[in-house]
Amino acid sequence: MKKLLFILLAAALLTAGGARAWGFLGHKVINQVAVYSLPGSMQTFYYRHMAELVRRSTAPDERRNATPGEAPRHFIDMDHYSESDPFSKVPRAYDKAVAKFSADTLQKYGTVPWVVLEMKDSLTAAFQRRDTTAIIHFSSELGHYIGDAFVPLHTTINYDGQLTNQKGLHSLWESQLVERNLNGYKLDAAPAAYLKDPQEAIWTAVRQSYGFLGETLDRALTLEKQFPPSTRYTFSHRYGKTQRRFSDAYADAYAKEVNGQVAFRLKGAPTLLASFWLTAWQDAGKPDLNALMHGGKLSARERDLLKEELTARKNHTLSNDPEKLLALQKTKRVDTTTDDIKPAADMPAAAPTADAPPAVTPAAPVLAPVPPGAGADVPSSKIKVKNKDAKDARKLKVKE
Repeated sequence: MKKLLFILLAAALLTAGGARAWGFLGHKVINQVAVYSLPGSMQTFYYRHMAELVRRSTAPDERRNATPGEAPRHFIDMDHYSESDPFSKVPRAYDKAVAKFSADTLQKYGTVPWVVLEMKDSLTAAFQRRDTTAIIHFSSELGHYIGDAFVPLHTTINYDGQLTNQKGLHSLWESQLVERNLNGYKLDAAPAAYLKDPQEAIWTAVRQSYGFLGETLDRALTLEKQFPPSTRYTFSHRYGKTQRRFSDAYADAYAKEVNGQVAFRLKGAPTLLASFWLTAWQDAGKPDLNALMHGGKLSARERDLLKEELTARKNHTLSNDPEKLLALQKTKRVDTTTDDIKPAADMPAAAPTADAPPAVTPAAPVLAPVPPGAGADVPSSKIKVKNKDAKDARKLKVKE
């Protein structure tokens, strides 16, 4: 009976198609650490608004189920375009990619690198207008989408391991591992640098994420031999729903298998984010950000706090200090780390988020919205992952 119950519960799991982003913790960390990577000419302005940057870092995820066209902005399924070296087949420029594949195809299989470039242009325009509200809004939005580009599972149609019988892998990689291991991560991101070619910079991040995909999936397959379903998963019952997640023992074993991969990607994202902020500011003519700080320059107390936080980052103690790392402070959050077994038809509709974009005039969008439900079908029977950075190529057979 126990085995039968387990099979029935597993079979009834709701497909987690919407869970394609760092967990809330990861996104908040990325936006905060990016502030520390800025040069002094920008850092004080961003530090004054850091709490808002951290708070807004999760807004795109909070609105994705309620806003048509939002979901594809968080990923790009590179393996849809080719089973071998898709980066040689997908044009970097959006207009050229549209001409080759059509806008509908790009929307269906994700647009994150182009969204990052669109956000950068909007941020540049906000700097030119000296619009503080818009600067903070687009800076935080840019942080979210750049963070997404650093997740290997954002680059594949097999984004949750659902095609290789590894469902739930997405939340394990980006949420559970971060939550369990953050206090051991070194959040010492490198200083920001001006990007001569922002397009190449974001595509490089996507290519590197894709390079880690083979290890991300295959390491989990290896562990399945050591962890049968009875020890691989845990179940909980809350508010009339049964939820499943990977067990802590499995999560810890998987963390060892991927050998610092999550920490490495989490460390790289803030540097690129800060570099995009810096590039947008310079392209806008380097406006005086001190003049945009309501209440004047940083107070003595703010300067002391910034100095303490920079020291904590240098000493690798920032990741376990709730007083300094805002992401560790208690806030209301949406639980995205479990699979809900209740049928999708019975799930309540997502409520509009309080973190709606401010009333600003952004740059004209280049990406058309995608209709609800697009991209749900995956017409593929196998996935070949070419892992150039890890020098590893694997073909993953998919159960039909």
